[in-house]
Amino acid sequence: MKATIIVQNLKCGGCARTITNKLSEMDNISEVQVFPNTSSVSFAYEEPDDALKVKHKLKDLGYPSVDSKNTIASKAKSIVSCATGKMAKK
Repeated sequence: MKATIIVQNLKCGGCARTITNKLSEMDNISEVQVFPNTSSVSFAYEEPDDALKVKHKLKDLGYPSVDSKNTIASKAKSIVSCATGKMAKK
């Protein structure tokens, strides 16, 4: 199955790299694609619960879905995630 989640705080390639790396490490998640221009994250998953786990992981990284509250803590986490992604090997 495939899903797309629209997230907040997704601004650049650094953000996208972090999201791609972290989601690709998750069990039952594949085909991760991140689109900063539309603030969307698409992925394939095996079980319905897997999609919910992705949503929670995105929030933990600082990229809550548009239906979640975007707190100052989320914004701060996204800055750290972005910087990490910018420093990661391509």
